Amino acid sequence: MTATAAPSALATVRIGNGRRAAWLLGLMLALALLCGLSVAIGSRWVSWSDIVGALLGDDSTMGQAAVLLRLPRTALAVMAGAALGLAGAVMQGVTRNPLADPGLMGVNTGAALAVVIGVAWFNMASTGAFVWVAIAGAGGAAALVYAMGSLGRGGATPLKLALAGAATSIALNSFALAVILPRNDIAGGLRSWQVGGVGGASADRILPVLPFLAIGMAICLLSARRLNSLALGDDLAAGLGERVAFTRAVAALGAILLCGATTAACGPIGFVGLVVPHFCRLLFGSDHRWLLPFSAVGGAALLLFADILGRIIARPAELDVGILTAFIGAPVFVWIVRRHRLREL
Repeated sequence: MTATAAPSALATVRIGNGRRAAWLLGLMLALALLCGLSVAIGSRWVSWSDIVGALLGDDSTMGQAAVLLRLPRTALAVMAGAALGLAGAVMQGVTRNPLADPGLMGVNTGAALAVVIGVAWFNMASTGAFVWVAIAGAGGAAALVYAMGSLGRGGATPLKLALAGAATSIALNSFALAVILPRNDIAGGLRSWQVGGVGGASADRILPVLPFLAIGMAICLLSARRLNSLALGDDLAAGLGERVAFTRAVAALGAILLCGATTAACGPIGFVGLVVPHFCRLLFGSDHRWLLPFSAVGGAALLLFADILGRIIARPAELDVGILTAFIGAPVFVWIVRRHRLREL
């Protein structure tokens, strides 16, 4: 890929840093409001007095007990959404592919397959065990997709990467089904887990993935300046002293950690990493120093909103968040394809 062939991915929306900071603060306040709604809304409404009482450690009423159960769920939704939004923005920057998303590129599917194999063949049962195999599966799937997309003339073009990701995702999902179906003892639980959701969250489910999420987010955020260099094209980035292959590998490692840890805790959740970075790029520009934080906060807000919506529209039952994000993301996917026609970013 040459610098002349690469479009100016750093052509940003005309908005100053001060206004970006104000918008980011506003988005964080909206996320805080959604967190309050998340602990208040469920199969039963909880009053604000019960929320305050629960936060002070009181669990004497049913409302306060419900709040204590919803707090881990809210925390998991925020962390998972932030991780997926950030991973999607990094993957789009690394591959310069407008369709790069942990779900569409097969990364989440690879992580899910690794967990399925761990449960079915090695009797794994804890999130602490899931997270290691999920990260390995995500890394293997990402390497496979990139290798397939790099074959032939022109290297890893957006079209070839999209096709390789779709083919890999279908193949790995079929393999997961082949592993699950003969096992009636675990089939129901794994099929439900594969939908993707944050229900039933607890400290045992959250704490094992926290170090991986923290490390992955740090790597991704520290890669922002280098991703800006890659957006200028490989030749120009190398001319500016950037180690292109090393930069791509490090940033991809951060995204893989985020995808693997999130899948281990929640199952494969799609489209968050596709929808959020695109809207943030349209509104706030392509400078990754701002795009990555916006994508993280926006991803957290979107996933938490989808989780709240799933509790409302199916009350007293619930819709898993993975179903809602698919409904939201599918039209956006079609719009992105029509808008970009699989051009590079």
